[in-house]
Amino acid sequence: MSPKVLITGAAGYIGGSILADFLSHCDTLFKKENISAAVRSEKQAEAISKLGINVFQLDLSDESAVVESLLRHDISIVIQCTTCINPAPALNLITALGKRREANGGETYFVHTSGLSAFFASCGWPHGEIKDTDSVFDLEKEAADSFPVRQTDVAIIEHAQSREVTSFLVFPTLVYGRGKGEWNKLSVQLPAYVRASISDKVVHKFADNTRVSAIHISDLTAFYRQLVKKILRKETLPSGKEGYYFALAHDFNWLEALDQMAVSLKSRGLLDSSKTQIWPSDEVAGASLKFPAQYVQALWNSGAKAIAENKHKLGWVPAWDEKKFLESMDEEIQDVLEFGERKSSFNDSVANLAQSYPNQSSIES
Repeated sequence: MSPKVLITGAAGYIGGSILADFLSHCDTLFKKENISAAVRSEKQAEAISKLGINVFQLDLSDESAVVESLLRHDISIVIQCTTCINPAPALNLITALGKRREANGGETYFVHTSGLSAFFASCGWPHGEIKDTDSVFDLEKEAADSFPVRQTDVAIIEHAQSREVTSFLVFPTLVYGRGKGEWNKLSVQLPAYVRASISDKVVHKFADNTRVSAIHISDLTAFYRQLVKKILRKETLPSGKEGYYFALAHDFNWLEALDQMAVSLKSRGLLDSSKTQIWPSDEVAGASLKFPAQYVQALWNSGAKAIAENKHKLGWVPAWDEKKFLESMDEEIQDVLEFGERKSSFNDSVANLAQSYPNQSSIES
């Protein structure tokens, strides 16, 4: 019997796009009847059920409910696309996979969507440049107490090891492009910037010309598809403490991207001038971008000195590069005009985190 795959956060931007990608590539490995989706609300379940797959509402903070659901649906592979800040959902899913392995035998796998912010200097990363083939787990554990994303990464790997569940951690960076999911089609950073610029009648930018990594959503879903195919084929891959995968496609300069955004907004008649201005303060930026001020630098003016090497073991080659990204800025604007606000709980998660970690810069993928 083919392993059954569960995608959590299937109503989100990344989770929904992964689900759509998997369904569009159903073959002898990806069978539609073996793909399930977990969501939070009844409305989300109704929307995604139209795809003709198994969809169920699940409170990932309820360990007993998670265990019961995964055992009932015989799930052996979980792709976790909810939070990378709170470890509880991931730990509950791993516990369930461990019980499934004990009950039915066979290997179980947990693929966690983390965030490259774990390696931002602005988020307390003390080790500078990092490769995903380095001893990343040991370095994260040393610095875990200062940042919740790192705490979650370490907790996942250790819990998976104790439950004999094979784990993989995927680290996307800035993700862009129209999502393919049924519920939320907008990413975080660029749509927020577009909305703020339209509201302010000007594109603001930070003084630093920060260069950061990025990945188009279609390249990211292909990354997950390649990883899961390797799992299904039982090919040997780095996992556990060695199972770090940086999903990086290309770099870009923020100032160049924002200059292009200003030109596109003006050409649509949404701005009077394509001239950009410097943010007067993080507080002003936070109010405009509708994010806590302590997070705006981490989201829009930070990057990691990260080198992705494990991606080559997947046979993954991105289709998008810096040139295509800059040329697509008008498409980002069109998506915001078409879809409006993001349909997700990301802003709520950040607001709650701001209360728990008032002096830290923490972000979620």
